[in-house]
Parts: sequence; structure tokens; C-alpha cells
Amino acid sequence: MGTPEFPDLGKHCSVEDCRLVDFLPFDCDRCKQVFCLEHRTYSQHHCPNANEHDVTVLVCPMCAKGVRLVPNEDPNITWESHLSTDCDPTNYDRVTKKPRCPAPGCKEILTFANKVKCRDCAQEICLKHRFGLDHKCPGPKKVEGNFTFSGIFGKNPKEKAIANARADSSPSSSASQSLRSGLFSAVSNLRASAEVGMTKLSSATTDAFNRVKSSALSMQQPQEGNRQPVLAEECPRCGARFSSVASLVDHVERFHESGRKGGIQELPDVCPKCGRSFNNPVSLVQHVEKDHGGRSIP
Repeated sequence: MGTPEFPDLGKHCSVEDCRLVDFLPFDCDRCKQVFCLEHRTYSQHHCPNANEHDVTVLVCPMCAKGVRLVPNEDPNITWESHLSTDCDPTNYDRVTKKPRCPAPGCKEILTFANKVKCRDCAQEICLKHRFGLDHKCPGPKKVEGNFTFSGIFGKNPKEKAIANARADSSPSSSASQSLRSGLFSAVSNLRASAEVGMTKLSSATTDAFNRVKSSALSMQQPQEGNRQPVLAEECPRCGARFSSVASLVDHVERFHESGRKGGIQELPDVCPKCGRSFNNPVSLVQHVEKDHGGRSIP
């Protein structure tokens, strides 16, 4: 076997009737023997350990679960163990009956990738019928109730007592009556707390307003006592200022209209230094020389 250069090259087939020298032999992973190309499979060389790593699974007809047969163990024992511990008949419908689209005339099987849940009717439908008109969506469900908020606030105490007595007489409305009473008590507590808060807020606002008003009046009174008269009226002839129109008129009649003759007013001469008026220029010159040292420029 082999050649002078490679004496260990090639091996004989382990099958007794073959014993062929194969330079590329096959090693069986089960029986660990060497075989030629023709006897390399388990069935050709009748491998005794061919079933050691085989995985045989039987589907249970009751729960549709797979039952793996244990090597070197009686299949009946494995089956009995599954029936007594792991078999669940309710799982059969979930496995065998696939969910389908509820749209009329659609039989498409719903999977993880081709289904969507409607926001209104909460049904799982296929992508083709995802719109409401396509699967005839009835719309969102309405909340059913046998009482309204307007009825709670609109009734007077006598009507509420009569309604509560009628509701207590019927045993079917016990749950709704308890819910109504709890809701009414919660609303009453909320309303009472709101009224108390509004009362406190209004009183605090009134007190703050009164304090601000009193402080403003106290600050205004000293100012009025120390207020100086405002000279708002000015004479257009001499520039003198007065606090009232009557004083201005009196000034004009005394100093500026005293030289009116025959309905024609003589314009007086005014000192440019002090603003004093004179009936003639001679008096003005004498005033300037006497009182201002001969200067008439201010």
C-alpha cells in the first residue's frame, strides 16, 4: 500500500467484501471507521450507530406540538410522557387555524408583516383593507352610560332624593348607583374647594387694593399742601406771567391800555432789560440811565 515516496498514502475500506485501497478515504463520524467512495454513506456500510444523532419529531394530533423521540428509548414511553405533562388541546386551534382578514370576501392569512390594527374598531386586518371603507369599519365604540353630568347639576335636592330611591329599589342598577354617588361626591368636593379658594382670592385682592389706595392718598395730601401756584398765563406785550386769566386781564388794563385815546391804543415803550413799560420814550431813557447804568442790552 502506498508508494516508495509516500508509504502511508491510502487506506483500505472497512467493508469486508470491498477492502478497496482508497487514496482519499472517508471517515464515518458515527462508527469512526474508514470507507471508500462507494461505502461512505450510513446505509451502504450498514453503520450500527447511524441513529445516535438523528432528530425524529412527531406532531401530536391533539395539541399540534412537536414531540422529539429520545434515542435508545421506547417511543411509547416518550409519547406517554408528553400526554401526561406537556399536551394542551387548546393549542391546536391556535396553531392550525391561522387568523384571516375579517374584510368581506378576503381570505388572506394574517402574519406579522402583513397585518395592521384599525384604530376605530380595533380589528386586525390586512394591508389591502386597512382603510375604514374597505373593511366596513363601524367606527369607534360609544361609551354606554345611564347618567349624564347635566343631570347631576340640574336637579334640585328633592328630585335627586326621588331618583336615588328609585335607583335603590332596582337591584340591576346598584353598580351605576355607586358610580353616580362617588362621582357626585367628588364633584361636590371639587366645587366646595373652588368656592373657598375664590373667596380667599377676592378678600386678598380687596385688602391689597385698599392698602394701595390709602398709601396713594397719604402721599397725595402732603404734595397738595406744598404745591406752588402755577403761572400758566403770559402777557404777550411784556412777558409777565400770571396764575389766572383774570390777573392777566387786570395787568393788561392797568399797564398796557391806560394810554388808549379815541379808540386807538398807544403802544407803550418796554424796557428791554427788566420788561417795565413806559408811556413815552423819554421816561424809558430816564429809567435806563437811572436803574441800569445807561445800558439797555440785557
